[in-house]
Amino acid sequence: MSEIRLDDIRNVVKDDMKDFEKKFRDSMKSKVMLLDKIMSYIVKRNGKQMRPMFVFLSAHLAGNVNDSTQRGAALIELLHTATLVHDDVVDDSDYRRGMFSINALWKNKIAVLVGDYLLSKGLLLSINHGDFHLLKIVSNAVREMSEGELLQIEKARNLNINEEIYFEIIRQKTASLIASCCAVGVSSTGADEALVERAKMFGEKIGMAFQVKDDLFDYETSEMIGKPVGIDIKERKMTLPLIYALNKASWLEKKRIMFIIKNQTHKSAKVKEVLQFVRESGGIEYTRTVMENFREEAYGFLEEFQDSVYKKALRDLVDYTIARKH
Repeated sequence: MSEIRLDDIRNVVKDDMKDFEKKFRDSMKSKVMLLDKIMSYIVKRNGKQMRPMFVFLSAHLAGNVNDSTQRGAALIELLHTATLVHDDVVDDSDYRRGMFSINALWKNKIAVLVGDYLLSKGLLLSINHGDFHLLKIVSNAVREMSEGELLQIEKARNLNINEEIYFEIIRQKTASLIASCCAVGVSSTGADEALVERAKMFGEKIGMAFQVKDDLFDYETSEMIGKPVGIDIKERKMTLPLIYALNKASWLEKKRIMFIIKNQTHKSAKVKEVLQFVRESGGIEYTRTVMENFREEAYGFLEEFQDSVYKKALRDLVDYTIARKH
């Protein structure tokens, strides 16, 4: 199979994306010079813009992209960007997508206010145009993202995360946003609730696959991946390969590994020990199987929609998620 390029998928909705970029910039404008300067900086550092792509491709599945679709895509970007700005403050992070974070350049107080401003702009964009059905979808996703983050913090203290809790955390933290993109796209066309729900479930499954793939990177040995190997272990994150390996281990082995994770992750040799333990337990293969299952489930939710270039592009997005190197 030839390599799937994100640019090829993006080209399917290139006109929609071009309109979106202008409208998104306009939606962020402020009369306060400092705010306007920061908004320009945020627009400049925009990443792959996969979220609006999901919105537009999903809308084309059920009907046509319209002004409501464009506002829905902007709403998601505004609210999501607000959460990222706040996340960087919480995590005391100096970088976002290879560029300085807002808090690194303008300090925490301004960053928090910028996040609040983005949130208010998203809410007003929907309220002023009566897009309450879209606001409900996205607001539920933001609630779930917050709950997922707090659930992870609560469980991470004692490292007592099993598979069921892990899947609930990634469903809320990662998959809920992609699910809302697909639901917003279909809902913006006036489609019935059953079709909106099907699109939402498609987005949820691809979101689950995306996060599981991300967790696999921590155990890869390739130099091509986007983060250092073993970083999740150093940060004491309980991801699926490790959870599976611990479940398969003897009581004594489990106790030994847990001791390393709790007390010795500052030693690179000990981190390698945990990596080796996970690889030898079959944790990598098991996690890949889970990821493939999510891919197949995502395909299944696409079936009810008519064949089109947009449906193929969404299938390609699923495959890109599984095949990506970073």
